Amino acid sequence: MPNLVLEYSNSVEERVNIQGLLEDLHQVAIDSGLFETASIKSRTLRCHHWLIGEQGDSVDFIHLSFELLDGRSGQQKRELSRQLMAVLAEQASQVHSLTINVRDMDKDSFQKIIY
Repeated sequence: MPNLVLEYSNSVEERVNIQGLLEDLHQVAIDSGLFETASIKSRTLRCHHWLIGEQGDSVDFIHLSFELLDGRSGQQKRELSRQLMAVLAEQASQVHSLTINVRDMDKDSFQKIIY
């Protein structure tokens, strides 16, 4: 049930192949062996308006949120984050800010319906 959400400033599209980056990040999640492949969901969100510190919107960013159901060890999450960042750094080194947040979702409050 992991959700990989790649947020990026719209100016990033001029220098980064967003679809290719998303596919490679999705593959990292698959290759991690931590999840059932069919449960991994990856998507992008293009940001048209953003502010970073006092630089406002003059610099660009990519932020990756990776939400997963709790139960993985800290070491597993650190390694996943490291592998995801390696892909980001390789494909988007010209982007001002690259960040990743891997966080647990509470199993008791998570709801899911598949038709």
